[in-house]
Amino acid sequence: MKKQFIFSLIFAAALILVMPVYGQRRQQQKVVIKLASMVPANTEWGRMVTKLSAEWKKATNDEVQLLVFADGTQGSEEEVLRKLNMNTIQAAVLTSFGLVKIVPEILTISCPFMFRNDAELDEVLKTVKVDFEAKINSKNYFALTLVKGGWVKFFSRSPVIVPADLKKQRIGSNPSEPELIRAFRAMGYQVVEVDNSRALLALNGGTIDAIYMSPIFTAGAQYFGVAKNMASINVAPFMGGIVLNKHAWESIPAQHRDALIAVTRRISVEMETSLLKLEADTIRMMKNNGLIENQVNAQQMEEWYSDMAKALPGLLGTTFDRAMYNKIDGIIKTYRSRQ
Repeated sequence: MKKQFIFSLIFAAALILVMPVYGQRRQQQKVVIKLASMVPANTEWGRMVTKLSAEWKKATNDEVQLLVFADGTQGSEEEVLRKLNMNTIQAAVLTSFGLVKIVPEILTISCPFMFRNDAELDEVLKTVKVDFEAKINSKNYFALTLVKGGWVKFFSRSPVIVPADLKKQRIGSNPSEPELIRAFRAMGYQVVEVDNSRALLALNGGTIDAIYMSPIFTAGAQYFGVAKNMASINVAPFMGGIVLNKHAWESIPAQHRDALIAVTRRISVEMETSLLKLEADTIRMMKNNGLIENQVNAQQMEEWYSDMAKALPGLLGTTFDRAMYNKIDGIIKTYRSRQ
């Protein structure tokens, strides 16, 4: 009996010694990924990221946690990229302009008037999205997902139907988008550099007369209260994405990586569908509140495409990657020939 008691004491002591080590190992297994997002938590992008956080936790039995810092609390996209490189944060939701800092070729997707509709964009993305992800992954990053973010439109004080209408007006453009500023200036437009945070003041004060922007963002910032006209033509699509630094991705246990990619890409598809509906609903809401949609017919659209074609030779190889442009252009031409 005495021996049994001694063995029990030894066993209990061993457990006491082992438990902290076991607990430490369990704690070491938990990976926390801090993700920075410029978008507010109550937007479609914000809700997607919140859902993503919950599903990562579930898919990994709480071994990988996604800690979200929304509403731009981590600074501009340039600042977020610096923090990503320093591993202060490990992941980020980036727009086209943040992604371009990693892979300049991505800007080619936003070349004005290259695409006519979503069908053409989808056809191109079947091929080039894989290229973009591979290029991001060849740097010190991992592309978790790339998502269509919608279309950029022209919003203006006076109606814009053909290029000549817009050339009479001063277009506000964010200084952080120098490539698009060059593109529009090459097309003969009067571009005034103004930060997005001051665009409404500039419109109200008459410093600018027009902007090119997502309808969803335009509605949220109430720009359409001053720039009451929207041209129906699609100017350009834009992308969004979630990117991790490579160190963070490699810190995630290998057995969880495929599941996290699958979860993220499933939610991304839901996100794209939701954004398309939201964009249409937003335009309808703005029209119900005073926005005038100026319809551009097929002949007038050709004027926009012709205007861009004249400026394009000076932009390829400088603003837009020539090889990527040629690849996209080839896919579009083949697709149109089948329609």
